[in-house]
Amino acid sequence: MGDRALKTFYRHIFFFLGLVLITISAHAQKEPQYTQYMYNIGSFNPGYVGSVETPQIAGLYRAQWLDIPGSPRTIRLGTNVPLKNEKMGIGFNIISDQLGPSTQTYVKAAYSYQIDVSEKAKLSFGMDLGGSFLNIDFSKGTFENPGEPILDRQIIERFYPTVGAGLFLYQEDIWYFGVSTPNFLTDGIYNDDVATVIEDRMQFNLIGGYVFDLTETLKFKPAFLINYIGGAPLNTNISTNFLFNERFTLGASYRLSSSVSGLAGFQVTSGTFIGYSYDYSTPPLGEFSSGSHEVILKFYLGKGDGTTSDNKSLKGKPKQIDTPRFF
Repeated sequence: MGDRALKTFYRHIFFFLGLVLITISAHAQKEPQYTQYMYNIGSFNPGYVGSVETPQIAGLYRAQWLDIPGSPRTIRLGTNVPLKNEKMGIGFNIISDQLGPSTQTYVKAAYSYQIDVSEKAKLSFGMDLGGSFLNIDFSKGTFENPGEPILDRQIIERFYPTVGAGLFLYQEDIWYFGVSTPNFLTDGIYNDDVATVIEDRMQFNLIGGYVFDLTETLKFKPAFLINYIGGAPLNTNISTNFLFNERFTLGASYRLSSSVSGLAGFQVTSGTFIGYSYDYSTPPLGEFSSGSHEVILKFYLGKGDGTTSDNKSLKGKPKQIDTPRFF
């Protein structure tokens, strides 16, 4: 088989698998994956939104599996806002996930309430409400299975509600552990012309990390993220990051049986962070893709106002923390 024929063959295979992934994603609530998940926890765990010190705004763009037609593209805009009583928080997320002929847009509002479980540790309970808009336009691709029920219609548009929840246990700037599910509503979402690939399944996310102070100018944080859907293999992510002089972040990540990643970040100011990651796909996918790129930009509103270098607040000003948070 020649190179051109081989590429055509894999392109058709990709579109077919894409159809399966689209239905799984829509029907089983499988949400987009991230390499920089440690800076993006609020997008999949509503318990996180009240744990932040100051309001945050985050934007993320991910281009996955470059060089493969119809490969995933993800855009996320989110906010995490602690309320004045320091017990509650609210958040808002808009996530657009494109795969082949489909575009799925999530819109969610989150609320969290936290309690003290010890002198230093806190446990935050969160819920989010929202919905997902699904659009599938089969005119954007070439499909060779016209007998399949899902291909009988040129354009499919659906909306379904989402109700998610999460727990987030943490000690400020030291460690964290969270568990969440993006949606409990898995029954009766689609009719038979769409929901013919798999049965309903809920997704569960398990995340954790720890920050080690190696020296006065160097911090080290290992972290993990595990995504689970019943009947599907675990999606396991393991990462390590180093923070130099409270400014520069360098690290690596491994997604089991999928990719190896390099991560870098820069604290531009006390209130602005930019991060980048590159994923190298392992074989066999790596033979046809030049990898994946992900960029995240975070703004910490009010960060650094009214503070001194030793974190003591000025008279009449609320105390803030200049040291950038590592999660």
